[in-house]
Amino acid sequence: MNLCIGLTGGIGCGKSTVSKLLSERGAGIIDTDLIAHQLTHNNGSAITAIREAFGVDYVSSDGALNREKMRTLIFSDAIEKQRLESILHPLILAQAKSELQSLPNKPYIIISVPLLFTSPTFQQLVQRTLVVDCAEEQQISRVMTRSQMTESEVRKIIAQQTPRSERLQRADDVITNDSSIDNLTAQVDFLHKFYTSSQNNN
Repeated sequence: MNLCIGLTGGIGCGKSTVSKLLSERGAGIIDTDLIAHQLTHNNGSAITAIREAFGVDYVSSDGALNREKMRTLIFSDAIEKQRLESILHPLILAQAKSELQSLPNKPYIIISVPLLFTSPTFQQLVQRTLVVDCAEEQQISRVMTRSQMTESEVRKIIAQQTPRSERLQRADDVITNDSSIDNLTAQVDFLHKFYTSSQNNN
């Protein structure tokens, strides 16, 4: 059985960059954010249930989730957030398990789950956890730059995620993404060798 590592971290910490670097070194990657986007893309598997639960206003004319409108709703209403999650999470989990079965020839597998520490079902799929970390001010700056969000909007997202201190406490491995790409790459290389060795020793 492949060694599975759960990759997580706050928004803007660099999970996607670390996933890309590990993929380039041969890791199998399962990205639950990507799965969620596929499910909510035009005529994705979750769209019918979202339309029935939230109404036609939350589905754009092209048949995709109206992300901006949904984001505004779920950040102001915890019950509506749970309702959306009750639709998406089982579908994401099923797709992730399917992809897990199709990656048998990789040295190890990375399952990227932003909310890993609040998802017991995903925690059961992984043997180790890897947290990508940086200071909150760096998170805010990066997300504002890439997504044209306001500082207030980014802080709301951060407030709904697992606190940084808890992520670090619960992590088996940590990559600190607070300086150069060379520094980040060196940390990735170290963990890649460690994970490959761990898989070979299983």
